Amino acid sequence: MVSIDTNIIVRFLTHDDKIQFKKAYSIFSKHNIFIPDTVILETEWVLRYAYQFQPVTICNAFIKLFGLKNVHLSNPNLIAKVIDWYKKGLDFSDAFHLANSQQCQQLFTFDTKFIKAARVLSKCTVKKP
Repeated sequence: MVSIDTNIIVRFLTHDDKIQFKKAYSIFSKHNIFIPDTVILETEWVLRYAYQFQPVTICNAFIKLFGLKNVHLSNPNLIAKVIDWYKKGLDFSDAFHLANSQQCQQLFTFDTKFIKAARVLSKCTVKKP
């Protein structure tokens, strides 16, 4: 198994550099791949800010990518929850924070948008301190 960095996924999904796309494609074609949570988080940010991808496009790309039989994640159920909450309007990183906090009663934040968006998603209450 090999692990990959954000730029490998970005090249694979965007095809914006033919040479790097071919190398990324080769990796996906020849290896079992582990994608760390931090790479997933960074990839979403790059696709949204640098490439102006809309959340629905990112979700669809992630669902297809993470559905490849040779792609492995540290916690597929957690990532599925993050993607689901992202589809429902939660910021991707906030969805990650909340999904990783399910063993907690509360998640404190000053972010009112996060509080409002998370209101009905989780047993872990998101609130101001």
